[in-house]
Amino acid sequence: MIQRYFFSLIAVTLLVFTGMQFDRPVKNNSNDQSKHLSTLYIVPDSVKLILQVACYDCHSNNTRYPWYAEIQPVGTWMGEHIRKGKKDFNFSEFASYRPRRQYRKLEELRELVQENEMPIPDYVRMHSDARLSGMQKQTLFAWITATHDSMKKVFHPDSLKDRPRR
Repeated sequence: MIQRYFFSLIAVTLLVFTGMQFDRPVKNNSNDQSKHLSTLYIVPDSVKLILQVACYDCHSNNTRYPWYAEIQPVGTWMGEHIRKGKKDFNFSEFASYRPRRQYRKLEELRELVQENEMPIPDYVRMHSDARLSGMQKQTLFAWITATHDSMKKVFHPDSLKDRPRR
């Protein structure tokens, strides 16, 4: 009796797992770069490389998918993670943000990288090349500072700061 129950449980589990393989999330790949960060601001190759390796998979419209993303439910989990990451900060949509939001998002990027919260530990565990060295962080921080400075030349500095909440 227990043996039959055990084999039935395994059969149902395999059937569900097999069925899950047919439900695939839409891939996050777009060639549209019309609203990309680089359409507004100079992004040196050194910074572009850092962003591509450590940020773009979750925070752009172009994700590099590893082989295991083809296995469900991993693919669905990754798809949801990417959706949330892009909602928070999307380099491919950066030019559509208002200047205040652009300024704030770059500042948040600096803070999260400085506090080792980005890239997230789970991502770094699977993508060791995304682990940022001290030199890479300094390169990124210098670029953020330069971009902030260029924004202040175009927009009044007060317009870039968050308004106090009432």
